[in-house]
Amino acid sequence: MILDTNALSALADGDSALVAKLGNTSRLALPVIALGEYRFGVTASRHRKTYEAWLTEHLPLFETLPVDAHTTAHYAALRHELKRLGRPVPENDLWIGALALQHRLPVVSRDAHFATMPGVRAVTW
Repeated sequence: MILDTNALSALADGDSALVAKLGNTSRLALPVIALGEYRFGVTASRHRKTYEAWLTEHLPLFETLPVDAHTTAHYAALRHELKRLGRPVPENDLWIGALALQHRLPVVSRDAHFATMPGVRAVTW
């Protein structure tokens, strides 16, 4: 499963419903896009040191997914289709959706627009 930024934040906050939903998932992946968004949010947090320590401890548990040349083909096709359908999606989430298509993994997120992305499986909690 690919974690969106809000799922990563929920894990860092100890969200028991999300922990239960993930269960014994064998593959937890973290797009570099979500990692960057999370780190940005942490810089403005009152609990910065706590969240930075959590990330340092838990980051090795995730498979980090970079954007590569293959991702760009999925991104272009997904963006084209969503534009054709008149469904605007935030740019960073388009990249996360493209990574989900590339790696054939569902996206764990509370953002409803992942469910509107053709071919992307969305999981919420």
